[in-house]
Amino acid sequence: MLPLIARLLVLVVALIHVFFLVLEMFLWTTPFGQRTFNMTPDFAAASSVLAANQGLYNGFLAAGLLWSLIAPKALSFSLKLFFLGCVIVAGLYGAATAKTSILFIQALPAAIALAFVWLARDKD
Repeated sequence: MLPLIARLLVLVVALIHVFFLVLEMFLWTTPFGQRTFNMTPDFAAASSVLAANQGLYNGFLAAGLLWSLIAPKALSFSLKLFFLGCVIVAGLYGAATAKTSILFIQALPAAIALAFVWLARDKD
């Protein structure tokens, strides 16, 4: 049961990052994107290229996490540790430099997933 919970949590973190990709790359200048980040239309337009770049990085994190779910067992654990660790570091940095809520939206889910991955490491 523990390995299944760990895999589901990794999937949730990956899906969160797919959502970030869509939001930052495609919805940044829409009313939804502007409300989400409390931006004016002018600021959204001026920062859209930077947001798209950030969204691409979130997509790479999602891709790595999804890869970890389908990779051979010998590689899967290491991939999960690496990509969840990257998400945690990104979340901590974002919370320290941009918005405190990033800690709870990005870093905390990844930390919980990492804890379950670690606990399930020998049970799969």
